[in-house]
Amino acid sequence: MHGKQSHHRPHGRDARLADGVSDGLVPLTSLDLGKVASVDDLVRGMSGTSFGGRAIGEAADVLEVMVRDPECFVTVTLSGAMTVAKMGLVLCDMIEAGWVQAVVSTGALMAHGFVEATGRNHFKVDPSIPDEVYYEKGYDRVYDTLELEQNLDDVEEIVRPVLMGWDPAVPMSSAGFHSELGKYLHDHVPGRGILRSAWLKGVPVYVPAFTDSELGLDVALQIQRAKHAGTPPIRYDGFLDLEDFKERILLAERAGIFTIGGGVPRNWAQQIGPYLEITRKRLGFDVPLRRFTYGVRICPEPAHWGGLSGCTYTEGVSWGKFVPLSEGGRYAEALVDATVGWPLVVKAVAERCAKKPPPRKSFLKA
Repeated sequence: MHGKQSHHRPHGRDARLADGVSDGLVPLTSLDLGKVASVDDLVRGMSGTSFGGRAIGEAADVLEVMVRDPECFVTVTLSGAMTVAKMGLVLCDMIEAGWVQAVVSTGALMAHGFVEATGRNHFKVDPSIPDEVYYEKGYDRVYDTLELEQNLDDVEEIVRPVLMGWDPAVPMSSAGFHSELGKYLHDHVPGRGILRSAWLKGVPVYVPAFTDSELGLDVALQIQRAKHAGTPPIRYDGFLDLEDFKERILLAERAGIFTIGGGVPRNWAQQIGPYLEITRKRLGFDVPLRRFTYGVRICPEPAHWGGLSGCTYTEGVSWGKFVPLSEGGRYAEALVDATVGWPLVVKAVAERCAKKPPPRKSFLKA
């Protein structure tokens, strides 16, 4: 070898080579479907595998920790067409179980969910029909699903009396508006729906980009009606949402975030840490600081595309949004389709909670 050392490993057992266990590494286990008798069994088994399966198992574990921590305020953030994709009742399950203290969503999610909650249907796309024909017939395509323009017209007629009864002297927030719609569903429509469940449990539903939604456009139409009639129009103030969310999250010692997708809802919720920090630094106000201690993200977008949907929790640590792992932060990120991963995670944790109910959140009023 001319004085050079060989880097080839010797044959046989070498005491210099690690065995994994001595370094604290966790061995994997094969998924044995013969031992699976429940969704929780399946998800626990998946957690001992690799890739997306392991991520789903870890997501269920972190969600369970959030739910069981009596000092943790849990925020669910939602983007993507989850309600038109028929995932709305999964969120209802989470709200009704008391797992969720705030929802932050796109406006489209709440609009399509409201359509469903009022008893209207969405339909599968027929790929043989071109989009221009869908437009002429009043079918609005969302990937492989159709929303009916008639549904949206019908919903506007339902929403209009709610808006007409709004006191123009009282500024409107998205949470306040959605609370009124939830009350309407409770009073007039049988069955379940996100806004109804949220209203019953006192969970605010924030839509930061409210004007970017069908329900937001319904409010815009009502403002135009009032101006045309010469009456005072509704005044919308999105900062009411921000302050309400801040006051609620400060009630708890810790915060957790459960995210489907990303986008504006995710960042709006995550910015609470920097908002409190700059309030202290720039205004000199003595306000408590909060960063998210727990996080679960279910979204197929990777980090290298540069969008917030793919942003890792470790990146958020650098912004002061998340507690680092070295200080007790605990996070799981499953890069899978939410219509596959979300129901598995929620059902698994629901089965665990059925066996051992979580404690009541200490910061909530009786």
